[in-house]
Amino acid sequence: MGQVQALAELGFIVVEIDALGTGRAKALYTRWYGDLGDNGIPDHVAALQQLGARHRWMDLSRVGIYGHSGGGFSSTDAMLRYPDFYSVAVSTAGNHDNRTYYHGWGERFQGLLVKDSARATDNYAPAANKSHVANLKGKLFLIHGDMDDNVHPAHTIALVDALVKANKRFDLLILPDADHNLTNHPYIIRRTWDYFVEHLLKGRAPAEYTIAPPPM
Repeated sequence: MGQVQALAELGFIVVEIDALGTGRAKALYTRWYGDLGDNGIPDHVAALQQLGARHRWMDLSRVGIYGHSGGGFSSTDAMLRYPDFYSVAVSTAGNHDNRTYYHGWGERFQGLLVKDSARATDNYAPAANKSHVANLKGKLFLIHGDMDDNVHPAHTIALVDALVKANKRFDLLILPDADHNLTNHPYIIRRTWDYFVEHLLKGRAPAEYTIAPPPM
């Protein structure tokens, strides 16, 4: 989201990690092929634990994560798979269940959809965020534009349905007339900063401040 400097100035330690699964080499790119739920999060956890052991001024009891689109899926996935490590996430426009997303994206990482009729499941189910909502412990903020023509809002709505059925507390923002391009939306930037300030720093965000839109 290009917010690294701004978050650092708010008082956060910001870390970006090039985990396994990125495109540096084929062996790295296909490291977790067939296990989309991995998506590099174990490497993020391991790297932060190593940094925390090396730098005592890093407080690993207050770790947040944010992401958009595939990153929205991953940041929510991190909260659900590592609930004792990640305590806050802001997830925008996440493709939370790749059985209902553009098939070429999911197949790139998970392979072809294979149904198991005997058990009424398939190989994509373990990677769907709604499969793990019972694990949620921290603060999760879901954001989606209602006119998103890339990741349909149904992804977030289906996840919300699962969270409600699991009796979990979470926060939700649906932006009217907003498409998939939320990363530079001034209101989203403000709410992201506020959410981390309130739930990680335990501070109070300034009331009613505005962020100017980026220059055209």
